[in-house]
Amino acid sequence: MSNTDDTKQVAVDDRDRVPNASETGGPIILFFMIGFVLSLVVGWVVFPKLLYSQKKQPIDFNHVQHMELVDEGCESCHFFREDGSFSGAPTLAQCIDCHEEVQGDTPNEIKFVEAYVQKDREVPWLVYSKQPQCVYFSHVAHVKMGNMDCVTCHGHIGESTELPIYEQNRISLYSRNIWGKNIGGFKKNTWDRMKMDDCAECHVREGVRQASVQTGKGGCFVCHK
Repeated sequence: MSNTDDTKQVAVDDRDRVPNASETGGPIILFFMIGFVLSLVVGWVVFPKLLYSQKKQPIDFNHVQHMELVDEGCESCHFFREDGSFSGAPTLAQCIDCHEEVQGDTPNEIKFVEAYVQKDREVPWLVYSKQPQCVYFSHVAHVKMGNMDCVTCHGHIGESTELPIYEQNRISLYSRNIWGKNIGGFKKNTWDRMKMDDCAECHVREGVRQASVQTGKGGCFVCHK
């Protein structure tokens, strides 16, 4: 057989040969790893930006400055009424005691007095902890009867000099604080999330077995009306 025939035979053999796993596995694994990394980037970085819109509060608020001026800590502004209900965010009537006139020359103070105090308008605060209408949460049961500290659910907001950006879920329209900043739903601190699972976990841990005062029923009816 001539050299030409040998060359042709080798070419045919190379063409018909099936690549082994070691020759094809490398590129496949590489493409898989690239796809996996890109998926993580999209899921952890891009997706949250698409899911949540960012909103600023009507005015900023310095908790540290106010905490230095009050005697009862958080309850100086967020207090319990005589009937046991919780006041929530301070109303204009509470703020007017100190802010009937401009205190200082900061842009936020001037805006607060001119846009809200002088016009007798309530500040439309964006509430980070707002829950669905069907959810009932008793602050007096947790803070007074359960001796829970505000930090347990709200974190160290009392040590902040400005309000965090309010992130709103474009679909549910609720604050990102409910689901948590971690898109995977993981949490490190008790105040990282405000989901039902977190409440249930705490109730189980503390051995809470309580019936609803309104319905006389237990279980779901304690928190869901």
